[in-house]
Amino acid sequence: MHTPTLLIQKFSQGDSAALNQLFEMVYDELHTMAKKQRSRWNGIETLNTVALIHETYLKLWKNQPNHIENRRHFFAIAAKAMRQILINYAEKRTAQKRGGDVTPITAEDLELVEDDYAAQELLELHATLNRLEKKNERQSKVFECRFFGGMTVDDTAYVLNISPATVKRDWQAACNWIYGELNK
Repeated sequence: MHTPTLLIQKFSQGDSAALNQLFEMVYDELHTMAKKQRSRWNGIETLNTVALIHETYLKLWKNQPNHIENRRHFFAIAAKAMRQILINYAEKRTAQKRGGDVTPITAEDLELVEDDYAAQELLELHATLNRLEKKNERQSKVFECRFFGGMTVDDTAYVLNISPATVKRDWQAACNWIYGELNK
């Protein structure tokens, strides 16, 4: 049997079939990451967990990263992919609501971000997180892993190769900064 690290190496070398095996092996962990998103928006149903995982798979398959170092790097990439997917769907939803000249979205697209308020909150958070990334990239990555990836302090420390104490400090600082920015 292959290990996740071996499958990641094969995928990085261009073996697309390795991604299928990798997703089967880590599906439960990805499902946990995606499921945690459901609780992020004050109880509003914002995500279809399975659809988010499948979209993450497709994004990684279509845009195969040049190099994935290891399991921790894979999960960091997956968290970033989930964030990008959520933002894309939120943008589509708000553009559709405004009647913009965009391609109509399908009912399946609406399942990811079902609520207009949640879509708007997500876009505001995304813009704020982009500003934080320019100010402090590590804090931004910690926030992305914890919030969008649903990772624990220890998981985030492992993925970003920093200490749990640093994760806690960066998480608190990022949350405080983002809260201040969103409530100006």
